[in-house]
Amino acid sequence: MEITYYGHSCFGVKCGDKSIVFDPFITDNPLETNIHLNEIPCDYILVSHGHGDHIGDVEFLAKLKNAMIVSCHEIVEYFVKKGLLINHPMNIGGNKSFDFGKVKMVNAIHSSSFPDGTYAGNPAGFVIQSKGKTFYYAGDTALSLDMKLIADEFALDVAFLPIGDNFTMNVDDAIKAANFVNCNKIIGMHYDTFGFIKINKEEAIEKFKQAGKELILLNIGQTISI
Repeated sequence: MEITYYGHSCFGVKCGDKSIVFDPFITDNPLETNIHLNEIPCDYILVSHGHGDHIGDVEFLAKLKNAMIVSCHEIVEYFVKKGLLINHPMNIGGNKSFDFGKVKMVNAIHSSSFPDGTYAGNPAGFVIQSKGKTFYYAGDTALSLDMKLIADEFALDVAFLPIGDNFTMNVDDAIKAANFVNCNKIIGMHYDTFGFIKINKEEAIEKFKQAGKELILLNIGQTISI
């Protein structure tokens, strides 16, 4: 499984011969450096919620790559009205098998509205089982006891958790979340992009280390294999 970081909370994950992009927000990311949408492999776009810093490039990327949008019903319908008809609607607790693997949509504690202020359904995270690997993409969320249910059902290889505070969990709560989902390898997201979510990266890595866990903070454009 190859993971590429495109900034903020946007990742590309290659599962076999299929590529998934989570929450594309690249064009308007103030920290974006030399990422070109036309060069991003993308067969599926999974969208956790409707805020602009998570759907900013969904429409363009879906049209460019003929990619399937997978999200809650309200977000799928929002993009259907924009002419994007390749999609699959889900909701929290639901499972769906695709040609890259199985997706379960799980709870996230946050808000969700479109840039125009209209309702965008409930925020969510995703647990993906693909090619012998299982990972959790939390989306924007607070710490929640619901995360313990993930550990009851899945053995995670890696979890993508927000760590930027203010709008989501902070580092300390993300360590608790890592314990709740029983995962020792964490990829941090939703930090540093804006002034409200600046963090001390060295301190964050050390806190995770002291808790017996690995916090991976990727550079924009960096790819790793897990």
